[in-house]
Order: sequence, then C-alpha cells, then structure tokens
Amino acid sequence: MTDGVVSIIVPTYKEAGNIGPLVRKINEAMNAKGIRYEVIFVDDDSRDGLLEETERLEQRDKVQVIIRKRERGLATAVMEGIRRARGSILAVMDADLSHPPDRLPHLVMPIISGKADFTVGSRFVRGGSSESATVYRRVNAWASKLLARPLTDVRDPLSGYFAFPRALLSEHVLLDPVGFKIGLEIIVKTAPRRIVEIPIHFRQRRRGKSKLNIFVQVRYLKHLKGLYFYKFFGTASRV
Repeated sequence: MTDGVVSIIVPTYKEAGNIGPLVRKINEAMNAKGIRYEVIFVDDDSRDGLLEETERLEQRDKVQVIIRKRERGLATAVMEGIRRARGSILAVMDADLSHPPDRLPHLVMPIISGKADFTVGSRFVRGGSSESATVYRRVNAWASKLLARPLTDVRDPLSGYFAFPRALLSEHVLLDPVGFKIGLEIIVKTAPRRIVEIPIHFRQRRRGKSKLNIFVQVRYLKHLKGLYFYKFFGTASRV
C-alpha cells in the first residue's frame, strides 16, 4: 500500500471509446491539485481495443488494466480493483463520462484531510444536478432511491461515484457482490461516521450501451434484501 496515493477504480465493459477522454480529464484534475493517483480499469473481457487505447495514453504509467476472463459484474469488478489497488484512498467512478472527472479532487480531499470517512458524488444536494433522462429512467431512479432510504440518510445512496480510505474495509467487513450498488453496501456494512456528499452534475452517457435492464433491477432487489437483513437483523438474508 502507498500512503497518500488515490487509487481510482473504473469498471469497464465496451468502453474503449471513453478511455482517452476520461484519463485526460482525470490527469488534468488531479495534477492541478498535486494529488498522487493511479487509475485502475477492471474490464470484463470486452475485446474492444481497450488495451490499445491505454497504450496511446500520455501518462500510461499511471494506468493499470485488469482483464477478467471468468467473472462478470460491476460489484465484483470494484472488489477486484480494491484488491489490486496500491493507494491508501480508494475512489470509484463509471467509465462512461457520466461522473465528472473534474470533481475527483473535491471527492477525495475530505478523505485526505481526515474530515470525512466516506464521500459521495451526489446529484441531490445543493449544487448537484442531473441531465434529463427518459421517464422510465427517472421513475426507476426515484423508486430505487426510495427503497434504499431506510438503510441510510445519504441523499444519493445509489451513486456509483464515491471515495473512502482503505482502512474503512477492515478484515471483519464481508462484502457480498450480488448487486451493482457496491457503494451502498459499503455504507451499510461499515457505517462510516462522517459521510460528505459532494455536488456533481451527472451526465447521460455519450458512448457505449447502458447496463440497466430487468435482470440488473432484479439483482438490485436481491441486494437490498440482503442489506435489510444485515442492518436490521445482523445476519445474511435467506434468498
């Protein structure tokens, strides 16, 4: 582990077209604040030219690519990134440029300074916003957030843009990567005392294909069931 280094974990699948712009924006944001970092792409064997794209990057020495052949899924990708990360501070974001890279320093600085135990890039606090989506996606987001409300008072509990110190994940914390909202699971199972929500403007994806479908939604409900059992009964759910 390297103290003071931020490991930025980015799960990918068919996102090669976003890699160059994403890394460039991360470089600009983090270098401007003098924050040491690495970027870890965890790819589910996309075979879409991701490796070739990373070879062309200006600061490719800061980029690590992990290709998974057997496992699939966002939550397990994040966990693999955590295992391979060298930094003492971990940040997670999407590859589709929906999460603004320029907000990364704002996300990690409260962790670095010791003022927060967990930070969330939030659409739903003052200064946060989200681009217009379809009615279906808006209703789905509203219902998903409502179902998670008893688990935490975080305004944007389903955000996939978050950061925390590695020390938060002690050996006694067992994560169960059933769902795709790994940030919510970490909040529930580690109960960080100081959670800070950082306002962001969430953009709709410009390239690639959304992973939201009925199977993802069913897995989310199963994930919620497990988190409810954990929080209120102190045990794993019986699916």
